[in-house]
Amino acid sequence: MTERFTYKDAGVDIELADRVIGSLAERIKRTFRPEVIGRFGGFAAMFRPEWRRCEDPVLVAATDGVGTKLKIAFLTGIHDTVGIDLVAMNVNDILVTGAEPLFFLDYVATGVIEAETVTAVISGIANGCEQAGCALIGGETAEMPDFYSKGEYDLAGFCVGLVDRATALDGSRVKSGDAVIGVASSGLHSNGYSLVRKVLFERKGYSVDSRLADLDRPLGEELLTPTRIYVKPVLELINKVGVSAMAHITGGGFVGNIPRVIPDGCGVVINSSSWDAPPIFGIMAREAGLDSREMFRTFNMGVGFVIVVPPEHADRTRGLLADSGLQSWTIGRVTSLGPGDERVVIQ
Repeated sequence: MTERFTYKDAGVDIELADRVIGSLAERIKRTFRPEVIGRFGGFAAMFRPEWRRCEDPVLVAATDGVGTKLKIAFLTGIHDTVGIDLVAMNVNDILVTGAEPLFFLDYVATGVIEAETVTAVISGIANGCEQAGCALIGGETAEMPDFYSKGEYDLAGFCVGLVDRATALDGSRVKSGDAVIGVASSGLHSNGYSLVRKVLFERKGYSVDSRLADLDRPLGEELLTPTRIYVKPVLELINKVGVSAMAHITGGGFVGNIPRVIPDGCGVVINSSSWDAPPIFGIMAREAGLDSREMFRTFNMGVGFVIVVPPEHADRTRGLLADSGLQSWTIGRVTSLGPGDERVVIQ
């Protein structure tokens, strides 16, 4: 007689997964917008956009993860912030086009579902969606025994937004002389963590509990500061100011991201003395022995989002951002490129 061997015996507990997601139903529903239709927990989510808001509606899509910042969550046991990072990395990318994020889907994969951890992660995702004003309308929680180490998981996010084609930002409005406004980040955000871990933990021997002189909290908590979500204040801003372009400063820093949103023939000059980078960036520069160029091509340096506006709009832009609680600086200008000129010059 064949011995009975169930899915649960193989390490997949479907009932536990259902209980965890079920316990979060009301939390997730709080993110819903009026356009969400259908029942919670179906095979697919349904969303009926208000097309009448746009003369020529364009859907904008993005997907991203959190990367090796998750390793810090595993080390600290703090899991309620990386979900915010997941949302932020997607909605801030959508925002660059001038689009409003409409809905979000998540993918959480782990070897064995730990109810408390998964609950914290998804609650963080819901938190991020509320900050961005988008609906968490679906997702997948995958339990894959032997695929991930105990206590570890991975995250992926998917976001769709909406913009009117006439107001969509594609960089074509950028002109030489435009002002470059830098909007403050909350810290490292979600990039450069492979280097951070290699230098601070492996090379220098710090732990997540280490207290460095320049920081006012343990290193692990500093590194887990969630990525700032810029959606609501920036959408309000672009309804009031003629914005030329925007950039989300993610992997690749200033050098890798700003050229993605300015036209050929244009570059930017950044005045690095126009703002003070938070202490964590100084720590990384010192401990890794990195020069300014390498820092600006790896990290956001305290500027998580860049807004390019005509120079006559710079002061008003900064004032409106301040009214929304965001610190900003005029950090540079757009220039015309000559033969052999670099697209991004850091001074």
